[in-house]
Amino acid sequence: MSSRASTHPALIENNVAVITGGADGIGLAAAQYFTDLGMRVCIADIDEAKLAEAARGLGDVLALKTDVARIEDVQALKERVYQQYGQVDVLMNNAGTAVHCESWSGYENWQTTLNVNLWGVINGIHCFSTAMMEQNTPGLIINTGSKQGITLPPGNPAYNVSKAAIKAVTETLQHDLRNVDGGQLSAHLLVPGFTYTGIMRQFLDEKPPSAWTSEQVVEFMVASLERGDFYIICPDNDVDRETDNKRMTWAMGDLTDNRPALSRWHPDFQQAFEAFMGK
Repeated sequence: MSSRASTHPALIENNVAVITGGADGIGLAAAQYFTDLGMRVCIADIDEAKLAEAARGLGDVLALKTDVARIEDVQALKERVYQQYGQVDVLMNNAGTAVHCESWSGYENWQTTLNVNLWGVINGIHCFSTAMMEQNTPGLIINTGSKQGITLPPGNPAYNVSKAAIKAVTETLQHDLRNVDGGQLSAHLLVPGFTYTGIMRQFLDEKPPSAWTSEQVVEFMVASLERGDFYIICPDNDVDRETDNKRMTWAMGDLTDNRPALSRWHPDFQQAFEAFMGK
């Protein structure tokens, strides 16, 4: 007997979930949630030590070392999972990294960030999508984006670029999938709020009160999937959906109103932004 229940037809007992970046953070929380549903789970991660530790905690799961930046690794992951289980019902392209760079420096970090965050998602889509569609059963591809890929706050341009591109990739993927005759596979963009994950532990030893846990993100994600949401925009303990909506609307207004790029952080627009948020 599973300890959880789901109303989404892909999230049912004995179905198969593959989660990249599954050894920590949101990926590990998703693996635990899906395992509790009675699903068969494969976690993929580049960190062998964390992968082994996660597998011990989860129990009967398939754990495979995978560098998502290498399509050969992702193809091998796909082949191994189909060999083991014969199907994949949920693909969660979740692996990610955040390393410091600036617009004109940190070239190697730019490459690392885009290879993992963006190409990891593209590689997952290319390796798994066709086989998942051919199953002719309900399926999900969930790509982990970020609010930073929408509002583009200053500080880490490569991360922002990678997550903005994931948004575009996932929107286009969902458009293509919904135009497949009889298709039952759908794509969804997971957009966490401030979440205390492995990446955040590099900078903060303890979870800040404003942050959500990875488990909260996954619970919100599953509820959103059950509603059929494409954009899964998570709040956190400080920022609600209304605030997110206003910030995203202001960001789009830079284009439509011909304001300077990233005007939210431009001193000439500080008062206008604050007034907009206060409406």
